Amino acid sequence: MTEDEPPVGEHASARDSALQGRFEAVDAYFAQLVPENPALVATREAAAAAGLPDIAVAPNQGKLLELLAVATSARRVLEIGTLGGYSTLWLARAVGPEGRVTTLELEPHHASVAQESLRRAGLGDRVDVLVGPATETLDRLAAEGAEPFDLVFVDADKQQLARYVEQALALSRPGTLMVVDNVVRDGQVIDPDHPDDRVQGVRRMVDALVLHPRLDATVVQTVGVKGHDGFALVLVR
Repeated sequence: MTEDEPPVGEHASARDSALQGRFEAVDAYFAQLVPENPALVATREAAAAAGLPDIAVAPNQGKLLELLAVATSARRVLEIGTLGGYSTLWLARAVGPEGRVTTLELEPHHASVAQESLRRAGLGDRVDVLVGPATETLDRLAAEGAEPFDLVFVDADKQQLARYVEQALALSRPGTLMVVDNVVRDGQVIDPDHPDDRVQGVRRMVDALVLHPRLDATVVQTVGVKGHDGFALVLVR
């Protein structure tokens, strides 16, 4: 390396920054396919104003959830991880006036923000926001004999993904589709010794899926405004 050359780390940083810029530009280009209506914009802005973390799905990802729900004729949807209700709103639109979305949220403040946004969007009557630890709520729903769900979206703490998927299975039927978000984690998932317990949570889920007798799965890698990540699609047999 000559004196005029930047350190290798600077090369990598500049390259990564340029790639991320390209990813975001491509997302912006395809945004013409996914126009946000005023209710979606208001929901996103309300979450930001309330101080919620900026970790909701991107508009193109929300549209994917809507398309999956419509394509599978889902009328009962389970969401694990409400946050500010942005993804919930996409799903509530998809199920139609006869459908129902049950969404689980740990934090009462997040749930309150989501409920208000859903009410303002005119869709509060088709969404049940259940507050508390998701593992406990899922057990309660199963014990109560809840009607099976057609679509499950898991976007909660990654440390418990394997448990969420197994609990959701108890609330599913043959043909139920599960979508598990944020499973690639910038490629860190390939490291068996990674210190991040979220990465290890994803790996435990993958281990559970590999030979699961009732679940058939794949993972799709994605890049975009959310960086390098991906989601698992899991079909109940």
